[in-house]
Amino acid sequence: MTTTPHTHADAHHEMPTSGRALTGVAVSATLHCLTGCALGEIAGMAIGTALGLSNWGTVWLAVALAFVFGYTLTSLPLLRAGLALGAVIPIALASDTLSIAVMEIVDNAIVVIVPGAMEAGLGSLLFWGALSFALAVAFVVAVPVNRWLIARGKGHAAVHRTGIHGGPDPRVVGAILAVAFVFGASVLVAEVIDDGEPSHAARPSAAVV
Repeated sequence: MTTTPHTHADAHHEMPTSGRALTGVAVSATLHCLTGCALGEIAGMAIGTALGLSNWGTVWLAVALAFVFGYTLTSLPLLRAGLALGAVIPIALASDTLSIAVMEIVDNAIVVIVPGAMEAGLGSLLFWGALSFALAVAFVVAVPVNRWLIARGKGHAAVHRTGIHGGPDPRVVGAILAVAFVFGASVLVAEVIDDGEPSHAARPSAAVV
């Protein structure tokens, strides 16, 4: 008896176009995309700081590396499965470009807006708190974008059509993201409270009897 090889087409499942199932796929796709963004952001910030780049120079480096890491995470499983590079590149571009762009705009805007975050440096709790919070917000904003794309057969649907899936477990990434949000929000709230308290010198001294 002969067996039929398991092809990519055999592994293909119909992509949902509405409802909770579509939202679930969008969340999973966004978590996958966020992983590349986060890795690129952290690498860019670390390299930019080590090289003594300006704040905007560091931001642009982080954005560039976010795209590089994001495309790489999508491309590696496809390449390992035997797809040619010429076929993988358009799939990665179609799958990740808009999602990464949205997350990078939101993420970097928040880090730049938070007072002192960019100047704080890698050794500061404020910097990492702002970045963690920004990545969590960027994820929330990107989910409906990816949901809209997938419903129309675009975005992550390009990867889904290959039947090849890879990358980190979305549940693990989701758990890390939840922790990052709590950490980031706590740091920013503490910063606001600390800034709102009068300094020791400004406090009225007790009357001397």
